[in-house]
Amino acid sequence: MATHKNNGGTTTTTNGAAAAAAAEQWRFAGATKDALAAAGDKMSIRAVRFRISASVDPNDPRPVLPLAHGDPSLFPVFRAAAEAEDAVAAALRTGKFNCYPAGVGLTDARRALAEHLSRDLPYKLSTDDIFITAGGTQAIEVVVSVLAQPGKNILLPRPGYPNYDARAAMNNLEVRHFDLVPERGWEIDIDSIESIADKNTTAMVIINPNNPCGSVYTREHLTKVAEVARKLGILVIADEVYGNLVFGDSPFIPMGTFGHITPVLTIGSLSKRWIVPGWRLGWVAVCDPRKILQKNSKIITAITNFLNVSTDPATFVQAALPNILQNTKEEFFKRIIGLLEETAEICYREINNIKCITCPHKPEGSLFVMVKLNLYLLEGIHDDIDFCCKLAKEESVILCPGSVLGMENWIRITFALDSSSLLDGLERIKSFCERHQKKNLLNGF
Repeated sequence: MATHKNNGGTTTTTNGAAAAAAAEQWRFAGATKDALAAAGDKMSIRAVRFRISASVDPNDPRPVLPLAHGDPSLFPVFRAAAEAEDAVAAALRTGKFNCYPAGVGLTDARRALAEHLSRDLPYKLSTDDIFITAGGTQAIEVVVSVLAQPGKNILLPRPGYPNYDARAAMNNLEVRHFDLVPERGWEIDIDSIESIADKNTTAMVIINPNNPCGSVYTREHLTKVAEVARKLGILVIADEVYGNLVFGDSPFIPMGTFGHITPVLTIGSLSKRWIVPGWRLGWVAVCDPRKILQKNSKIITAITNFLNVSTDPATFVQAALPNILQNTKEEFFKRIIGLLEETAEICYREINNIKCITCPHKPEGSLFVMVKLNLYLLEGIHDDIDFCCKLAKEESVILCPGSVLGMENWIRITFALDSSSLLDGLERIKSFCERHQKKNLLNGF
């Protein structure tokens, strides 16, 4: 991987070759050994989490506390909606959905999702605008792969979700990063977008509500994103896997709201809002009321072709989707938001009492918060990964190092667990920091 300056911005170029095979005039990039190695260099969250988890002392009698990744389904207080579970069970028991589904998804599921998403948009999505995927992960794979034309580049946020970098590496798609600014509530540095984009830029990714920062973008900020994308003539890939999981002052505004300004490919998932990550049901929604993509590109055809030769989500979960969307009670969502608001408040409050970490912005959505590691206060801690490994060994607490997310010496913490476990985990982090605090610090540190 090489880094160089380009048009005033930082360009990250991923090395590695990818074999190509034509499929209806679109380029399907296959992963060679070099491309897979380049993707591996991106340090997947799962690989690093495994490494950190392996540091845990097996003789520690305390429970291991997973503050690294957001899977609230591990905790009984975050039980999935009964209506969703009933819908899946009912679909399975009919015996009608043990078959292979269509590659793009069951028609009824796509229609129901189009209607559901259209409630928050100023126009109506059609069934043909929806593509069902095996979770948000496959949705990322689909979108990045079909955009990976020779010589093209994609703009990704820093910090961000590393699956985008890894998938781009596997498809030999050049990555250029723009910064999120912690002092401005992790807003996108809009001015930097134009400085790193060029005629070969194909799209930019935004994540809202944000993983890993916990920020929620305002309507005004999203409007600016749409306008700069229109000026540059690029797509916006809107990762809204955490859509509607908000509890701050800013409401969730779907990026598709601005589809009349620039085409938007929205990535969504059932996993987070319904607390069912293991069900592996996601989607790509084409938010393009002016039909620019249909008229001027083969992206829609490429997505269809990709899904026709890839793994499908389980048929019975797709079949249950209409009833899940229609029957889940608002009380369920309010309860989940209430739990997250409570634990986010606990997390922010307790972090402010830990001297070796600083939280620049109170989380307002998603399941995470980013905190800065103050290494100058600590003895014998080399970087964020070293911090996380030693914390796991000494305190049986698992955190996500910011290096995985593009921010060295930062840490991502999830607050999506029950309050008692969260308090226990934060107290262990505090004890660890106090134990490793430099002994010769002046009073006041």
